Amino acid sequence: MNKIITIDGPSGSGKSTVSRLLAQRLRYTYLDTGAMYRAVGLAALRGNIELVESEAIKALLDTIKITLLPGEGDTKVLLNDEDVSLAIRSADMAMVASKISALPSVRKKLTNLQQEIGKAGAVVAEGRDMGTVVFPGSKNKFFLSATPQERARRRTEQLKEKGQTSQYDDILKQILKRDQDDSSRALAPLKPADDAVIVDSSTMTIDEVVQFMLNSIKPLRK
Repeated sequence: MNKIITIDGPSGSGKSTVSRLLAQRLRYTYLDTGAMYRAVGLAALRGNIELVESEAIKALLDTIKITLLPGEGDTKVLLNDEDVSLAIRSADMAMVASKISALPSVRKKLTNLQQEIGKAGAVVAEGRDMGTVVFPGSKNKFFLSATPQERARRRTEQLKEKGQTSQYDDILKQILKRDQDDSSRALAPLKPADDAVIVDSSTMTIDEVVQFMLNSIKPLRK
């Protein structure tokens, strides 16, 4: 667990970018767990399966394979060997991921998969419950956040850079709704681990956040 670093936090806080850069600096593997839940959500939508706990969801989990590969930007995600990297990154898919990740069968399967990946060590695991549920024994935990307004601004700009049209007000509403859903659900709610270092990135650059984390985990690099 000394070689597993967890970064949890709400949507739009910069977790993916920070986690990827931190992993690169440490020569660790970047584990993008949010992408895994989005991929399951996409598979459910394509199969016209309702996003509730059901036998249909359990059957779906037995038929899908999710592969994460390094990408130039976001993690490259394969769903049954199909590249769905762009399809899962929309704002709407973020809401789907929030719903699908609250289902016990989905949570159990992906948690087991994530823990298997973590057994190899040298992992930066990013998500919602990495420090509280998936890797509670990790010695280095961070909870990265920012104001909803700043997260909405970042997300709007990110989507615009990818050529996707989006309105700031709509993104802000989705973020506030997802924050409420993620923090109030009974199964693995979004919250900092008791021993997590809280990082508010509202007024910090990405480089400043990464450097702060590197300084915090300096003993691991010896």
